[in-house]
Amino acid sequence: MPRVKVVTGMPDYIHAEFTSRVFRFVDDVEFVFDGADKIIQIRSASRLGYSDFGVNRKRVETIREAFEKVQ
Repeated sequence: MPRVKVVTGMPDYIHAEFTSRVFRFVDDVEFVFDGADKIIQIRSASRLGYSDFGVNRKRVETIREAFEKVQ
């Protein structure tokens, strides 16, 4: 995905930073991989501001759809 930097990458955990194009806001996205239950937990949060106009939700949905295509 564009404007993403992986901060921490381990076999069962990823922390990435997504930077918005216009205002350069940074959102933190974390992935926890549970191999036993075959579940990926995703957390996405804006660092600043009250509303992101649904950007985080849309990003998580895009990632979810991409994972479903791989399966």
